[in-house]
Amino acid sequence: MPRSKSSKQWLKEHFDDAYVKRSHDEGYRSRAVYKLLEIQKKDGIIEAGMTVVDLGAAPGGWSQVAANLVGGQGNVIASDILPMDGLAGVEFLQGDFTEKAVFKQLLSMLPEKGVDLVLSDMAPNMSGMRDIDQPRAIHLAELALDLARSILKPGAYFLVKTFQGKGFEEFQHETKQSFKSVKARKPKASRARSREIYLLASGFHR
Repeated sequence: MPRSKSSKQWLKEHFDDAYVKRSHDEGYRSRAVYKLLEIQKKDGIIEAGMTVVDLGAAPGGWSQVAANLVGGQGNVIASDILPMDGLAGVEFLQGDFTEKAVFKQLLSMLPEKGVDLVLSDMAPNMSGMRDIDQPRAIHLAELALDLARSILKPGAYFLVKTFQGKGFEEFQHETKQSFKSVKARKPKASRARSREIYLLASGFHR
């Protein structure tokens, strides 16, 4: 079946993308690592010894970065509904964390000291129709926030991908209810035409 003009354009963009080439050269699993690395360089959210939970982790790029930064004394617990190849220093849980059994299993993997950072790079399968995609994206961000509220320790961080559009400001306001500071970040590795934006929340409180 011949590819559509738009899929050919996406493929050309993808393979011409400097971040894709760089991720291959540097041994990372996805171009998305450069978004996290840029935020890390600016805000220093991941430190040695931390416990990090990575939601929507597959194929594992963000988990790779987190595991390198937390080191041997830290913990990285990754979760996704999709399978993910094993990574050194990362415990992986496949399943939907909104299901009770999976959530219970996730809790059993966490150390008693609690979680320092929840990462979420989750995004829905995009249909290309904003009226469908935007509510789905906001819903995933809300699910990540709900989980973060239940497992983070006081003062901890939350970094979540969301999309500008309907529901974004309400979600930002909701996030501010549980954190001292919420900042928007648009890394250079985010494609210019993408409406994706990351919210970095710090100083968690109940």
